[in-house]
Amino acid sequence: MKRSEAKWFGTLPERWQVSTVGALYAVRNEKVSDRDYPPLSVTMKGVVPQLETAAKTDAHDDRKLVKKGDFAINSRSDRRGSCGISEYDGSVSLINTILTPRVKMNPHYYNLLFHTAEFADEFYKWGHGIVDDLWTTRWQEMKNICLPIPDLAEQEAIYAFLSEKVAQIDALIANQEKQIEKLKQYKQALITEVVTKGLDPTVPMKDSGVEWIGIINASYFVQPLKYLLQEPMMYGASESGTKTNDYYRYIRITDIDNDGNLKHSEDDQYLDQIKGAPYELHDGDLLFARSGGTVGKTFLYRSDYGRSAFAGYLIKGSCNKAKLLPEYLYYYTQSSLYALWKESIFVQSTIQNIGANRYSMLPVITPSISEQYTIVSFIKAQCHYIDLLIDKKIKKNEKVNQYKKSLIYEYVTGKKEVQLFA
Repeated sequence: MKRSEAKWFGTLPERWQVSTVGALYAVRNEKVSDRDYPPLSVTMKGVVPQLETAAKTDAHDDRKLVKKGDFAINSRSDRRGSCGISEYDGSVSLINTILTPRVKMNPHYYNLLFHTAEFADEFYKWGHGIVDDLWTTRWQEMKNICLPIPDLAEQEAIYAFLSEKVAQIDALIANQEKQIEKLKQYKQALITEVVTKGLDPTVPMKDSGVEWIGIINASYFVQPLKYLLQEPMMYGASESGTKTNDYYRYIRITDIDNDGNLKHSEDDQYLDQIKGAPYELHDGDLLFARSGGTVGKTFLYRSDYGRSAFAGYLIKGSCNKAKLLPEYLYYYTQSSLYALWKESIFVQSTIQNIGANRYSMLPVITPSISEQYTIVSFIKAQCHYIDLLIDKKIKKNEKVNQYKKSLIYEYVTGKKEVQLFA
């Protein structure tokens, strides 16, 4: 091994060379229209036909040409890791840098190299900007980044070796993800079964009167949510929070994870006492997301989260605890019945949006309060066990993913060696 001046990969094999991006690639800056060249998106999974979620403008002619075999990389730090070899002729946003090889190479070797976290760190180190979100690395900086250069035969050997290894690792990850999805489906089915029929399989059943609910326990009722609340549903504050730790933690939909837990990060927001007081949360309040990709997501507030207020894209429901337990309502929103209800709402609307009036009309299967306590206790115990299994598999996948990243980095930078000849 020998030492290089490039700190991001450090040492490399004696026989390897060190060169720059600009020596290997030329930049392609030709402007085109997406009317002539199909629009593409540069993502963490490579260059793909334009995503439905991509921001679209009327500037159809203000695009960059991409040819099949070009390498595209997003120049902005908030799109970290978005790069890849294009399999298409097309056009991309101007924030992308398009590279075409100058020399004979195995482009897939460099694709693996450019996807490492270490290269991403180096890439953005060369950038500039006012704030992190607008930090950009242009071609003038990128072309000076040093790269480790094995000869062509070794590039091909490394790519062939890693392709096989990565495929095996990805198969393991995919298998774990299937198991996680099955556990989530089982959890939802369990909740649905219990809130529909209760815990005694021998009890008589009756038609609920709601087509998508079907039959339910004969002793249960179906009522609109508004009759089970202590006050009308309420929209959150239309205020801008601050990062200064103030009187109220300001809960936004982005602060709630996919498991219904409150996240904590450097981006936490706060409101002062005057702005937050009308939107203060109390133990057992349930928050519903009203629009966008998270519409329908729910969050059960507990007092141990600390003094909090909620933001405008959330709607609060406060249960009348003599009729409806907050935990029962939360679990009810995790059932397939709730998912079916949401779908029925979206069929009636051109946009995914559920306001307070519609949430108020959510049909809720309502057992007696004593039975709600029993159901909540049962679901909590069962879900705890299922969640432990899911968490174990998620952590296993995280470790395998980290191993995959380390493996790729070690081989593409020469820390580990591929046997060239049998």
